[in-house]
Amino acid sequence: MESQPNNPLHGIKLEQIINDLVAHYGWEYMGTVVKIKCFTDNPTVKSSLKFLRRMPWARTKVENMYLNMLKQKR
Repeated sequence: MESQPNNPLHGIKLEQIINDLVAHYGWEYMGTVVKIKCFTDNPTVKSSLKFLRRMPWARTKVENMYLNMLKQKR
């Protein structure tokens, strides 16, 4: 696997990103920031993974939310 020292998302699975965001923010807040149904109507990690893998625009928003969370934790 190629090394990507400047990519903070390198090696982090989408499932881990979702789990970390839910633990930090909760589904309700995530649904207000990224307005997608899988975060607002009966949210589950499984439904979120399915949607985010099909919709690159939504995945980008979630990854950006994760990067912002990492910056806040520093």
